Amino acid sequence: MIIEPAAWDDADVRRLTDDQQAELRVRYGGKGEPGTHPSAADISVVLVARDDDGTAVGCGALRHLGSGVAEVKRMYVVPASRGRGVSKAVLAGLEQAARERGWATLRLETGPLQPEAVALYTGAGYRRIGAFGAYVGDPDGAHSLYFERGLGTGSGRSGTA
Repeated sequence: MIIEPAAWDDADVRRLTDDQQAELRVRYGGKGEPGTHPSAADISVVLVARDDDGTAVGCGALRHLGSGVAEVKRMYVVPASRGRGVSKAVLAGLEQAARERGWATLRLETGPLQPEAVALYTGAGYRRIGAFGAYVGDPDGAHSLYFERGLGTGSGRSGTA
């Protein structure tokens, strides 16, 4: 598996993010995501995971929020590739990309019907926080779960900055 940068409007990224949103709408009874939807104008980093044959099997992105903080967006792994460490590799790549840009903190929003996402983030040292940014006061985000991790400068998985 290889993790490589991509453009937000790359055909594989669009397919993966569309599939991610379709899966979430099924899990949440047709509801859309809370907060500000990501776009090419506000996404700073996009990574794609590819199998040895070049097939895109996962993705993730970062939106810079300012003051050394970025938000993890559109983490997704195709169902056939789950359980192979793809999401961990993409998340580690996003964390490294954030460090390279001098961003010290990553935040994210997920939901209670995504236990595998919660396990991924808590296992990587993310801790629960309150709503942040555009999610504050958003009624669609009332049941969301919010997480944060200070990245520090090392490559370890410590939850401290």
